[in-house]
Amino acid sequence: MVASDHFNEDQELSLKLFVVLTRAIQAIEKQVVLNIKSYGLNLTEFGVLELLYHKGEQPIQRIGQKVLLASSSITYVVDKLEEKKYLARKACPTDRRVTYAVITESGQKLMDEIFPQHAQAISEIMGGLDTEEKKTVIEQIKRLGLYAQEL
Repeated sequence: MVASDHFNEDQELSLKLFVVLTRAIQAIEKQVVLNIKSYGLNLTEFGVLELLYHKGEQPIQRIGQKVLLASSSITYVVDKLEEKKYLARKACPTDRRVTYAVITESGQKLMDEIFPQHAQAISEIMGGLDTEEKKTVIEQIKRLGLYAQEL
């Protein structure tokens, strides 16, 4: 008795899709992490810097949600980036409970230098698909994710 005797075709394809997506994400993330490490940062540090680089100063309490990080870890990452002189803390003038993370000049310079290289590396990592295939896959995976969120 084979596993397929227990499942219909749709169930079997759903299981296979889950495994294939998971393995693809793991392989892609491994390459992205290697690229980011080559700049002397870890994935989380890069994520925080990238957020500040593209969106400007952010309340530290909100950064965790935006880079998918536990709030307990955010303080540690902000401390590390502050030690490296890539970001600074700034008190909110209207609410003493709020502290902002602000990218520094050297953080800005670093990102000006490495972000284009990072974007190129991502493009190479995703090079297994052409432009039209990427558009199709983005649309389909987005639909899949939105459906799963609604369950």
